[in-house]
Parts: sequence; structure tokens; C-alpha cells
Amino acid sequence: MAQLQAALPQRLRRVSVWALYAVGLIPATWGFWLGATGRLPGNPVKEFEHLLGLWALRFLIATLAITPLRDLFGINALRYRRALGLLAFWYVLMHFTAYMVLDQYLNFAAILEDIARRPFITIGMAGLAMLIPLALTSNRWSIRKLGRRWGKLHRLVYVIAAAGALHYAMSVKVVGAQQWFYIACIALLLAWRPLRPLFMRRKRAGAGGQRVTPDQI
Repeated sequence: MAQLQAALPQRLRRVSVWALYAVGLIPATWGFWLGATGRLPGNPVKEFEHLLGLWALRFLIATLAITPLRDLFGINALRYRRALGLLAFWYVLMHFTAYMVLDQYLNFAAILEDIARRPFITIGMAGLAMLIPLALTSNRWSIRKLGRRWGKLHRLVYVIAAAGALHYAMSVKVVGAQQWFYIACIALLLAWRPLRPLFMRRKRAGAGGQRVTPDQI
């Protein structure tokens, strides 16, 4: 990935980012078409909501995985982190919109009651609320304007990912293998953050202290 990205011309790099957006929206489009044509099993509205929420969680995991992949395996996909983060935001927003419009028919009294009565919906709403400022500041102007505060603000993605995993687990009657898989993925990614400084120090020390042998010249 690192070698491929370096070899791509600037124009193709931009195209690859837009291609990611296009490919990333395919699951939502496909799910909507299946629901509109009566091909989703069971309750089609709930199935569509579930699909959108699951893909939001997947894109959050992909966003958080960018740094560990670079640190551990040298895979440089930083160019795609913003796109992955925004895809996660759009899927969360579509998930919430499907709930409001298709499930609750914009019955705001019922929606507010649901948020107050069902903790997993409260957690999901909190995750959406935290994602909004991250999406609004995912641009170069905000990075320049906010400076170091931008990095502090975008650390909320870790809290959002944890909230997403909790929301997903609490939304089902029985937490099964699929839910535990996503919980484990996010737990590992969250655990990497405090471990990363130590790993990077050792990595830099190892690279600095590495001796060059005649066969390497």
C-alpha cells in the first residue's frame, strides 16, 4: 500500500479517495434497493437500520486502524483516513435518519421518549452528537484554524467508537459472536493508543542503533 500510494501520480491519488467514497456508499445503496423491492428478510426497516449501523461501526474501526497499520506493518493509508471517518459519519447519520423517518415516522414525542427510556439509543445519540463537530472540522481550514486543539478534538473518535460498540451490543437481546468480534476489534484499537508511545520509542531506538553490515551497502 505504501509503495503503491507513493507510485501513484497526484491526480490518481485524488481519484482513489473519491473512489473510496463511491465504493463506501454501495452498501447503503444496495440495502435501500433491497428494502424498496421487498428483498430484506423479516422487518425490512429494522434490517436496513441494522445494516447502516453496522457499516458505520466498520468504517469507525477502519479509521482507527490506519495508525496501527502504519506503525506495525508500514502500510501508509493516511490519505484515506478522512474519507473513512466521513463515511462513518454519513452512515451514522443515515442510521439515525432511517430510525426517525422509516421507524418512528418523525414522531418526535416517541423519539424523545425512546431516547430517555432505552439506554442504547441514548448512547447512540451521544455518539452522533460527538461525531458532528468531527465531521464539520474534517478539512484543512479547520486544521490550520484550530491548531493543536484540532488533534484534541478528534481524539473523541475513540470515545465514539467505544459508544458505537456498546450501542451495537445493547441493541440485541443476546450478545453473540458477531457483537463480541466488533467489541474486541475496538478494544484492541483503544488499547493500542496508550501502548503506542512505548512501541514507537523502541522502534526508533532500534532503527537508530542498527548497525550496517557490508552486505547491506
